Amino acid sequence: MVMPDMFGCMVFNDRVMSERLPKATYAEFTDCRDNDRPLTLETANVIANAMKDWAMEKGVTHFTHWFQPMTGLSAEKHDSFISRAKDGSVIMEFSGKELIKGEPDASSFPSGGLRATFEARGYTAWDPTSYAFIKDGILCIPTAFCSYNGQALDKKTPLLRSMEAVDKQTVRLLRLFGRKTQKVSSAVGSEQEYFLIDTKVFEKRRDLIYTGRTLFGAKPPKGQELDDHYFGAIKPRVAAYMRDLDEELWKVGVLSKTKHNEAAPAQHELAPLYTTVNVATDQNQLTMEIMKKVASRHGMTCLLHEKPFEGVNGSGKHNNWSLVTNFGHNIFEPGKSPSDNAQFLTIMAAMIAAVDKHQDLLRISVASAGNDHRLGANEAPPAIVSIFLGDELTGILQAIADGRTYSRRAACEVAIGVHVLPKFAMDSTDRNRTSPLAFTGNKFEFRMLGSAFSIADPNTILNTIIADEFADIADELEKADDFNACIRDIVKRVMEKHGRIIFNGNNYSDEWVKEAEKRGLLNLPTTMDCLPLLDSPENVALFERHGVFTAAELTSRKEILIENYCKLINIEADTMLNIAVKDILPAVTTYEKELTDTVNALRDVGVSKAAQLGTVKRLNALYACALDKITDLQAAVEAAHAEIGYVERGYVYRDKVIPAMNALRAVADEMETLTAKKYWPFPTYGDLLFSVKD
Repeated sequence: MVMPDMFGCMVFNDRVMSERLPKATYAEFTDCRDNDRPLTLETANVIANAMKDWAMEKGVTHFTHWFQPMTGLSAEKHDSFISRAKDGSVIMEFSGKELIKGEPDASSFPSGGLRATFEARGYTAWDPTSYAFIKDGILCIPTAFCSYNGQALDKKTPLLRSMEAVDKQTVRLLRLFGRKTQKVSSAVGSEQEYFLIDTKVFEKRRDLIYTGRTLFGAKPPKGQELDDHYFGAIKPRVAAYMRDLDEELWKVGVLSKTKHNEAAPAQHELAPLYTTVNVATDQNQLTMEIMKKVASRHGMTCLLHEKPFEGVNGSGKHNNWSLVTNFGHNIFEPGKSPSDNAQFLTIMAAMIAAVDKHQDLLRISVASAGNDHRLGANEAPPAIVSIFLGDELTGILQAIADGRTYSRRAACEVAIGVHVLPKFAMDSTDRNRTSPLAFTGNKFEFRMLGSAFSIADPNTILNTIIADEFADIADELEKADDFNACIRDIVKRVMEKHGRIIFNGNNYSDEWVKEAEKRGLLNLPTTMDCLPLLDSPENVALFERHGVFTAAELTSRKEILIENYCKLINIEADTMLNIAVKDILPAVTTYEKELTDTVNALRDVGVSKAAQLGTVKRLNALYACALDKITDLQAAVEAAHAEIGYVERGYVYRDKVIPAMNALRAVADEMETLTAKKYWPFPTYGDLLFSVKD
């Protein structure tokens, strides 16, 4: 199948609908979808029947409402099209009612107290802005998931709400600048990093199987020191996987565009083209699932943990976010006219203020036990949120704030609405790969996301905080007697109050940590430093103001996220104890016995035994130390279990369990360096990172 015919062949997209639906039905559907109006049941019946016929022609017999609960994964319950006929036979039916609404159990998914076992009813509601698709022979209908009382139990519902909020407030602001904008959508392109290792070695690592990351492992002789893997020639086996992956993604409408080797051995990256944020969220969830399935077909395992290997780069997900009008105009593009200048500078001022005011929410949106291992390393931004604008744009904004001339290439006064902004090309600034949130010419690249993340939460936050700032600015401009003077005042005020969030330097440096503290910026290095802030009165007010979360929904998410953190750390700790006791200590004992036998044999023949004896003594000391560290870890886990409050339990996991895990690992990793390879009970880092051969 050639590429144009392959792309979207498993998607019930606009091309298919325009061909299969009556013109009046298709027109009504697009009008309802584009203008956020509900479909009539009659129209839904026609669409459902056409969707069923199309799917059955491709061999499909079942459908599912495909949704994204608070597990961070996707969920599905399969129902067949089968229906009983009066003559005792069966017919294949799919109604508009079945298309629009489903009723999965809501009590078995994380709900943070919103649902209990005796309150099991939940609803899935079709999201017509995201195309239905066929996956594994099942018709998948993207849906939102809510409780019987209408409370959001998923990641998509708040995202859709935030899209409405940013649409409303951005349209309102743009119309003050004379734009005829009718709709604004947030658009996202999410770069996805991942590791590929041979499944045969993966299956010998219980830590990878249970937790997704290696809990033990000494540094191999070679890692990423030579920078030879990054953008290097792709190994044939990996290239075959990537070709297969592209085709599978293209079939379900994912615009997979770029692929290359990443910095660490066995690490790679995939990047799609931009699309509307709720579609991008659906497609990224689908991408992660397909990546793993395709890897399995090639005898490999795809690892999406943020830090599967200590000592080499972890994997992130770079969220490239922008706002686009119904005319296709990206509002983060500087433009060329005076009115464009005023609009652009106002929008940039709003972004600066939004990021500074809501540092906590941006940090929370990327918080997880896995990402704690990655943030701040020489591969990912630190936990301190800042924004990169580049020297030129920063200089222009500061010049306006100071009421002075901005000069770089040539003297040029920046007077809003009077003179043209100095030509600000898309690539007029360098790229700052250390920045958490970087302006890259016409979009903001949010680089703090972990590779396994749903992109729904970070984009819900971005949409909401900019909508709130646009609302405040629109309030001010609507009352202004002098429009341009008001904009100048806004820019000046923002730079004075919130300019501290702009940092164009090296975010990895120790100097920046000290400077950020002087500026009063938040430094929330771990998940438990930031999650308790989620339902602060200020955050509750923000989300309720724009109808994105209720107070109860926000508190439920805090509970879910902290409980998830605790459970993940507990699984890791239990896995470490299991491996240390059942695998590592017996292996070291066996090797010590061989060394001791060797020492005795050498004594009998009068040969020096000093080296072997030294190794035995060191292993003996490490063995004893490991026993102590195991006891310490067991005690730390028991202390966590003893805590009743989930927040307090989280602090114990952070402050006691994780340090105890690190201490046990340090001892075990040193024992690995002294133990003969044939005795070590599982594949080493060298075996894992270089397991996929040419």
